[in-house]
Amino acid sequence: MPLYEFHCADGTAFEAAFSMADVPGLLDCPSCGMPAKRLFPSPRLSIAGASAYRLIDASNRSAHIPEVVSSPGAGSHGGRRHPYTSNPLHQKLPRP
Repeated sequence: MPLYEFHCADGTAFEAAFSMADVPGLLDCPSCGMPAKRLFPSPRLSIAGASAYRLIDASNRSAHIPEVVSSPGAGSHGGRRHPYTSNPLHQKLPRP
């Protein structure tokens, strides 16, 4: 069921779930009991979440404004070309 947003005259905003056929125009506010009007927000047309949009924006921004670093990050391997792994299965892999 979709969530609908309501706003009362006291300034309280809340959401309620109704089927599309049964959604009321007015609903009593759970905090003050006054009638609250249903808001009509902009539609959410994408299935991507906010974190996906942050990632897209960051990659677009880095194409034109790259971040400048002054030292290696915490994930660097201290100048070693290939980091050491202690997994015994990795010893069976072919060496370059």
